[in-house]
Amino acid sequence: MDPFYIGLAFGSAAAAANVVGGLLVTIKRRWDEALLKYFIALGAGFMLGAAFLGMIPESMRLTDHAPLLILAGYLLIHFAEHILASHFHFGEETHVEAVLAPSISLFALAGLLIHTFFDGVSIASGFHVSVGLGFLIFVAVALHKIPEGFTVGSIMLAAGRSRGMAMASSIALGLSTMVGVVFASYLKGLLGYRLAISAGVMIYVAASDLMPEVNREKGILMALMVFVGVLLFYLTERLLSSFGF
Repeated sequence: MDPFYIGLAFGSAAAAANVVGGLLVTIKRRWDEALLKYFIALGAGFMLGAAFLGMIPESMRLTDHAPLLILAGYLLIHFAEHILASHFHFGEETHVEAVLAPSISLFALAGLLIHTFFDGVSIASGFHVSVGLGFLIFVAVALHKIPEGFTVGSIMLAAGRSRGMAMASSIALGLSTMVGVVFASYLKGLLGYRLAISAGVMIYVAASDLMPEVNREKGILMALMVFVGVLLFYLTERLLSSFGF
């Protein structure tokens, strides 16, 4: 099957997870924060495994400029989050008592739209390398998609916006993912570049957005979930390799 259609199918599934996250927060405002953070910790570990064990080696094989492009991807999201959403901190918006200025919610949405665009680029780029790598990147992306949709919906509600706006924002994240898939699929000649930049983006999201939430928790269990995520990536990669993917 054409990698474009495979990437589109898995990109659609990832986008749907954003919508599910938004739907959850509009149905029920308060959720068990510890449970959400365990999910985040698992996702952070899997994403780090995908970036360092899958995407970076492949991007370095495809282009000599990979190190510079990885750094560029990391700095791009750093810039977007600290300029477009300079007052937004992942996690605060899950509390009902958190009240955000309406303008901050739009800046946060803009930053997340850039991030989700590269989610789509990552998925499509992975499938252009191999079905196995594409699937692993999809899993890495999907693991944080529901919390991501939950986050943007919560931001909108915390800023005093309607539940309809919260839901529309999560849908916008899903659409941005799909745009990333389509965009990447028309740049097949720049596969190494796309993969390297996407790796930098994934490292930033895992290490700078998700890991601080893990590190806030006391005890060892939350930290161990990160290792479980990395191990899950490795075991899944070995399993796919054994089946020729």
